[in-house]
Amino acid sequence: MGALPQVLSFLNKLRKFCDGFTLALLGAVALSFLCPPREAAADAAALASKLVVAALFFLHGAKLSRQALWGGLTAVRVHLAILAATFVMFPLLGLAAAPLAEKALGPEMTLGILFLAALPSTVQSSIAFTSIARGSVAVAVCAASASSILGVALTPLLVHLTVHVPAASAGLGAVRELALQLVLPFAAGQALRPAVKGLLARHGGVLGFTDRLSVVFIVFVSFSRANVEGLWQGVSPAQLLPLALFCLAILAAALLLTHLGGVILGFSPEDRTAVLFCGSKKSLMAGVPMAGVLFSPAMAGVAILPLMFFHQLQLVACAQIARMLGARAARREAGRGREGGDAQAGRAGREGGSSHEGPEGTEGPEGPEETGGPEGTGGTEGTGETEGTGGTGGTEGNGGTEGTGGTEAQGDKPGAAEKDG
Repeated sequence: MGALPQVLSFLNKLRKFCDGFTLALLGAVALSFLCPPREAAADAAALASKLVVAALFFLHGAKLSRQALWGGLTAVRVHLAILAATFVMFPLLGLAAAPLAEKALGPEMTLGILFLAALPSTVQSSIAFTSIARGSVAVAVCAASASSILGVALTPLLVHLTVHVPAASAGLGAVRELALQLVLPFAAGQALRPAVKGLLARHGGVLGFTDRLSVVFIVFVSFSRANVEGLWQGVSPAQLLPLALFCLAILAAALLLTHLGGVILGFSPEDRTAVLFCGSKKSLMAGVPMAGVLFSPAMAGVAILPLMFFHQLQLVACAQIARMLGARAARREAGRGREGGDAQAGRAGREGGSSHEGPEGTEGPEGPEETGGPEGTGGTEGTGETEGTGGTGGTEGNGGTEGTGGTEAQGDKPGAAEKDG
């Protein structure tokens, strides 16, 4: 316990570089090494962790709006691209990295990387980053929500297909645990949403804090069990840097492939932004409780370590990318506004010029000078040229289109018409 003040002092210094949630996670990890619960306390913590997992997925089900979920389903191709990135591209990246990761990190860390690749996308941060980057928020809401729902069933299936180590749980017992702790609470939350959505809306801030506090508690319990059972003895500090590099490489590959996929499929810039942020992230909020269900209590702590690294890296990287894309979208919209203003000004100028030329073309004032029209009509037996011009000038007064003819007939010709008459 003498090391506790030093740990708290170190975490206080990290406040300049990390958000409060990340600091709480680091504090839970440090506390699990300093004073892990043992024997009866460990059993009570494990039971409490299962109840917290069920409560978390109940809240996830209750918070997801079915109206928002179905509202963006018109962009089917975009949603399929995001789901393919989450549940096809990522597992393939994990399998591609697994042979090298097993040599550099060992089988336990490789398990964590494969588990990371099978997780659903985040909901809150995907939507937030899409909004900052001025992408399609409706698509992001629908796709991230669908990913979270499908992940309840697809993540355990993908883990079963990709993870081939004894620590992974399997069989009917795992299916029963999965149904009791994840599927049933989630379905209950969806069913009771009409009754509790008002309460959730009024206390959204408190529930958000509860979500994060629950994840911190689950991390503490998982790391404590791994510490008590001696699982960390096989993990050296020298493995942490290669682990961070593996997570960074997977994140960079996911960002690049989702961007290229949106371009190749011909999506709009707004939809490409949604694909980029929804298809390249993994959910810590869903992954931590799932690890407690899918793996043994001791193995769960090691399994979520790559996820914790990936979570922090994706927040930092995507925050910078979202700001850059948002600034670019703002410049693009400003350019469209200037082009529209220039085009409108040009049309107004052309319309003003044509309306200005019209009065100049009408030689109406010449009409009164040709009031000798009645005499001109007497000269209709004269030249037909005089008849046409004199008749028009006298009869129509100031005919705009015939003004030119009036100018030809002005001067000598009216006089000549009078002499001929």
